[in-house]
Amino acid sequence: MTDPVSWDLAERVAIRVAGREPFAESYHYASLQPDFDEFTAEAEELVAAETGLRSLSGPARARVTDRAGWVRANVASFRRLLRPLTDRLGARLSTGPVGNVGRAVAGAEVGTLLGWMSTRVLGQYDLLIAEDDDPDEQDIVYYVGPNVLSLEKRYGFPPREFRLWLALHEVTHRAQFTGVPWMREHFLSLVDESLGAVDADPRRILDAIRRAAEQVRAGRNPLDDGGLVTLLASPEQHAVLQRLQGLMSLLEGHGDVTMDRAGRAYVPSADRFARVLRQRRQASGLTKVVQKLTGIEAKLLQYEQGERFIEAVEREGGPELLETVWWGSEWLPTLPEIRAPELWLERVRAPEAAHN
Repeated sequence: MTDPVSWDLAERVAIRVAGREPFAESYHYASLQPDFDEFTAEAEELVAAETGLRSLSGPARARVTDRAGWVRANVASFRRLLRPLTDRLGARLSTGPVGNVGRAVAGAEVGTLLGWMSTRVLGQYDLLIAEDDDPDEQDIVYYVGPNVLSLEKRYGFPPREFRLWLALHEVTHRAQFTGVPWMREHFLSLVDESLGAVDADPRRILDAIRRAAEQVRAGRNPLDDGGLVTLLASPEQHAVLQRLQGLMSLLEGHGDVTMDRAGRAYVPSADRFARVLRQRRQASGLTKVVQKLTGIEAKLLQYEQGERFIEAVEREGGPELLETVWWGSEWLPTLPEIRAPELWLERVRAPEAAHN
């Protein structure tokens, strides 16, 4: 079977696009790994105390990497994530010159996206574990060292405070996926389901363009809800994507809320860090276009929407009511429920009473 994406080319393009951050050569770089080893372990205890979620997979491992290292890790993750789609498309792909050109174009596009993302990301928990992976390359909390140093120096952040603050967010995501027994498999099943329904028929692309034109005429930006993936999705995929987007909004909002609460007594500069990162998310110009096309801008809205959902639920029933989202996948909010928390509250009240 021919893979429809040239992953080797994607990696080379991404590393070239990523460029070299001057702080990668800084003498401050040596402090990053020992600091993140310390703060990742500390963050685990703080997150567990705040949320009650404790990893069932043992202690977290921190890895400081440069942009190229982050690219390599994410090329591997993308290959695993997209396998339900690439296996199916690869069986239909020509092995001749046309197919080879298509593989190269896809590889260059993926590489350009990953390279651009590598200049922005500060930390990431990689949950996409495959059975045949090297155990040393699984279940890792990554920190992109040059980007962290650049932000610290640009804004005068106290390094140890900022690094603990970052660790709290990434370790919260690990706790969500390794402390809630069903979460990882549920997330991956949603991804597989959404990709498994993809139809590469050119007629679907024309239909999507037609729908986009109709939305523009109606005064809406057709990329607002999730970029090209959402635009090209079938009605069946839209339903799955809404469940996936609802889940990610909950997890991202919970990550931000937990980071702030768990670090309140340990990170005096947290409010300033949060303001700077919110401003950093407000892209403009070409960056905004890229974020819209790829769906990254829609993802950034997940932080805000998820936080508002959590605030609304806790106003109604405190942290105890929020904990019901970890009972099982049927208790998770959908995207419409994230945006209108009263819908979720209405849905869960009766079952919650029966559960108790």
